[in-house]
Amino acid sequence: MPRVIDAGVLIKLHLDEVDSDAAIRAVRGKRELAAPDLLWAETGNILWKYVRRGELQAAEAERLLADMMQMPIRTIPTAEIIESALTIAMETGRTVYDCIYVAAAVAVGGVVLTADRRLVNALAGHPDGAFVRGL
Repeated sequence: MPRVIDAGVLIKLHLDEVDSDAAIRAVRGKRELAAPDLLWAETGNILWKYVRRGELQAAEAERLLADMMQMPIRTIPTAEIIESALTIAMETGRTVYDCIYVAAAVAVGGVVLTADRRLVNALAGHPDGAFVRGL
């Protein structure tokens, strides 16, 4: 079963954060990783925030992004899942950005791994809740 990872999980795989160990365990040995193409913009934005706060040097952020982009992550074009994401967002009250990851998991028949407890809670009881797994 493919694992769809969100930007928060991808960051946790490369930086020592809360739940980094859980993220590593969740993807260790998984053959199929997937994500919507939105992953790269969100990941870049998270790294930019680290640099702005002085927690990473710009060169380190650039190196980390380059390393992340070498990971074998199948990307799903957002245009292919945006309609589903909008529906899920309207039904659950979560952002379309968050629901793009859920729609990606539905599209590939996998689960989205996330550290976003609010997303996990919002999808509990929703038909697509089976496609969401918290760290």
